[in-house]
Amino acid sequence: MSWAVRVLRAGQRVGAAKANFLGLGMALGPRQTAGVPLRGAWPVAPASEMATVKCELLKNLTSDEAVRCSKISIIGTGSVGMACAISILLKGLSDELALVDVDEGRLKGETMDLQHGSSFIKMPNIVCSKDYLVTANSSLVIITAGARQEKGETRLNLVQRNLAIFKLMISSIVQYSPRCKLIVVSNPVDILTYVAWKLSEFPQNRVIGSGCNLDTARFRFLIGQRLGIHSESCHGWILGEHGDSSVPVWSGVNIAGVPLKTLNVDIGTDKDPEQWKNVHKDVVASAYEIIKMKGYTSWAIGLSVADLTESILKNLRRVHPVSTRIKGLYGINEEVFLSVPCILGENGITDLIRVKLAPEEEAHLQKSAKTLWEIQKELEF
Repeated sequence: MSWAVRVLRAGQRVGAAKANFLGLGMALGPRQTAGVPLRGAWPVAPASEMATVKCELLKNLTSDEAVRCSKISIIGTGSVGMACAISILLKGLSDELALVDVDEGRLKGETMDLQHGSSFIKMPNIVCSKDYLVTANSSLVIITAGARQEKGETRLNLVQRNLAIFKLMISSIVQYSPRCKLIVVSNPVDILTYVAWKLSEFPQNRVIGSGCNLDTARFRFLIGQRLGIHSESCHGWILGEHGDSSVPVWSGVNIAGVPLKTLNVDIGTDKDPEQWKNVHKDVVASAYEIIKMKGYTSWAIGLSVADLTESILKNLRRVHPVSTRIKGLYGINEEVFLSVPCILGENGITDLIRVKLAPEEEAHLQKSAKTLWEIQKELEF
């Protein structure tokens, strides 16, 4: 056989293999019609015509049924819920996103808007329903629904209005996704994370409050602004309550391993001539300022939740300051949830980091716990 003939036959074999490969890819791509929500939103051809076109176009090699790997459900399609949704979509963290809300018009409108952009974010499936059945078999459920914080209202004042809402939500989530992890975002997040834990009866590692993950990001951003350094290179923590009684851990703030306390022993105190304590005051006030100006906060918390989601679904074992059951630590004996540095992975919270706090920081954390407990102890389940 001549060299030319051998090359020709080899090319024919490659062409045939390529045709088979392309056919396989096309067979795996389409979704079942029944899997697309809002069926009445677009014209649908008669079944016989669709079957004919599909059969002419495709050579089916396997079942069309999708295999889910990392389904995420978001409860609540308000400004925070949708900021979480778009942040998660842009990171490509899930192969299915399910949205639930009691406002059906808004729910369908937001879902259609996301679906129409699915070509740009390579998102396979976005579904919605008022029925929690749509959340079935979720790996992660993110709760953003609840009464919205009003101008001048503290997060703690929201608790009574949100408790009744949670009783309905949690029972439905547990019914359809009994093995999921929960991320609670609704405020007051620490108390409502406790509520979700009590109502779900999940182990504490699977119930996570978004807590001080955003507060810590704000803290690092403001430190970076003062120093002219990107926030990613500024290391410091906000712990305790996500709110007015949060605790800045000045003893641990450092840049490239250089503790700022060694450069300014009074940093964060009333004696500090540079008044670094105002950085923490700005962290606490920032949400209220944003609400005053635009009516709500959304983008930063959405990005923060996507950050937590990534650590869990990718099993990154990164450390985040999230709200978890803290009884028995730092001299706290109440059954409260507060933010401490936690390692997040595929099982939720896998470990808590035992941060050594200065005596005054530990006292502030205990005060934060007492603030929450005074309200929490009055709750009736």
